Amino acid sequence: MGGTTRRGFLGSAAAAGGGVALATPQRAAARNGAAAQTVAVLGGGVAGLTAAHELAERGFRVTVYERKALGGKARSMDVPDSGTGGRGPLPGEHGFRFIPGIYHNLPDTMRRIPFPGNLNGVHDNLVAPKEMLFARSGGREDIRIPLPWPGNTPAELTPDEIRRALTSVLDTAFNLPLHEALYFANRFLVFLTSCDERRDETWEQMPWWEFVRAERMSYDYQRILAIGITRNIVATKAEEASTRTVATLLEAFAFNLLGRGADGPLDRILNAPTNEAWIDPWVTYLKSLGVEFHIGWTVRDLILDTGRIAGAVVEDPGGARRTVTADHYISAMPVEHARRTWNSAVRAADPQLAECDRLETDWMTGIQFYLTERTPILHGHLDLIDSPWSLTAIAQAQHWPGHDFPADFGDGTVADCLSVDVSEWDQPGILYGKTAKQCTRAEVAREVWAQLKAALNDSGRTVLKDSVLHSWFLDPAVDGLGTANPVNEEQLLIHPTGTFHHRPRSATKIPNLFLSGDYVAVPIDLATMEGANTSARQAVNALLDGIGSAAERCTVTPLYRAPEFERIKRHDRTRYLLRLPNLFDVG
Repeated sequence: MGGTTRRGFLGSAAAAGGGVALATPQRAAARNGAAAQTVAVLGGGVAGLTAAHELAERGFRVTVYERKALGGKARSMDVPDSGTGGRGPLPGEHGFRFIPGIYHNLPDTMRRIPFPGNLNGVHDNLVAPKEMLFARSGGREDIRIPLPWPGNTPAELTPDEIRRALTSVLDTAFNLPLHEALYFANRFLVFLTSCDERRDETWEQMPWWEFVRAERMSYDYQRILAIGITRNIVATKAEEASTRTVATLLEAFAFNLLGRGADGPLDRILNAPTNEAWIDPWVTYLKSLGVEFHIGWTVRDLILDTGRIAGAVVEDPGGARRTVTADHYISAMPVEHARRTWNSAVRAADPQLAECDRLETDWMTGIQFYLTERTPILHGHLDLIDSPWSLTAIAQAQHWPGHDFPADFGDGTVADCLSVDVSEWDQPGILYGKTAKQCTRAEVAREVWAQLKAALNDSGRTVLKDSVLHSWFLDPAVDGLGTANPVNEEQLLIHPTGTFHHRPRSATKIPNLFLSGDYVAVPIDLATMEGANTSARQAVNALLDGIGSAAERCTVTPLYRAPEFERIKRHDRTRYLLRLPNLFDVG
């Protein structure tokens, strides 16, 4: 079971369709010469659905094979047996959805998915939280940061909130020595002005922890500037994470905050459960384009014959194996599942597939707490900087204006859902002294709840009360907790040093096999829904190039590059070729 009642805990969406047809001229033109082409998309997550979308709009006949559920890690999940009295089940997810303004390709796809009443499709279901919070433990004030954006009304402030905000800033300022703050700013400037070659070669091989010299610095420096922006956000250890990946993300967010090259505000979330606001309307639209879906079908192998994929061996929901065939195949599964389907003959045909064995995954998994009262935390995401398990969270009900939570979900008593991501599964907690993997499911829930309270209830007010806890739901992809062999079927790609060079291209040396997924080399270089979407666009373009199609190519928008930095980057390239450090690098 993924959940439990409060007593046990403390004691031990309908598909939306309609709208106008999108990209009609493109689809009509693209069908010339493409209608007879068939494509098997192996995987139905964001990468697979994006590939199906782009192909179907260009007139290809597409079939998607998905082993579990459409949407992959981005989907919603129903809490089993939780809805009564005509209400829907309580909404659960792998984690919460975060779609920042640095994304461009995924938002473009969302604008092209019809949604009743929305001019810009499901994209209009994105809303911008007003603030974010870095929650501190040990009695230290939390750091509350407004997120201004045109049309975004600031969160209401009281005299007490102002007092707390000033206290938190001063507290962190006094605990973070000036020379450390200046040093971090210098390191960020070094990266901003580094040429592509220095980024791809030197900074890709250097851990973020080493780049920012975290071992020399104070606790606050390490927790906020090293661990807080690596482990808490992308589940990668600061001691191992590639500087190239981490700093590229920071650079993109910095420009986003400045309104430079952004698709929208820094922080965007959906205004309803993910399936309702996005995935179900997407599937409905794809079906209207003729896409077929086979759910519960697991890809086991690929058959190579005369240098091409001749078929994919799949296991149907009944356990029977069969071979499915198509003109082209797009492998759109997560890397840990995709590489199991690449047999020795397939790997021999393209050596880059074997390189994927060197890519690594880790655990970053969601747990939801259902509460009988709204939580007075804040209007946006919170990052629990000091939590041993690197927790991030958001209270969801306030962001779903179309739902009366008690009337629409559960048994009528649940008023809110606190959705939490657990990024660190190998460090001892504060309640049992065990790692998350060593805990049972119930112990994980109690431990996470204890860490939430330690961060939110420690500075003079009670934000979370045991009395309002109704139940919890832990992602069912996690199994075997508390045993010698815990497993997580839906892990997250992480980015240790050097792994960028092992990420494959979307095109393979097998002419009818293409790769799509957040592990494929894309401009954002991060395991994200944007990366999955971008890789699918690359795969479709490679397919079109391979057959000489006249269809319009998918747009692939890279991360923003500030033009005023290009000159100094060219200068840095000269210095790099001369084996000289960056001009601003003081060591």
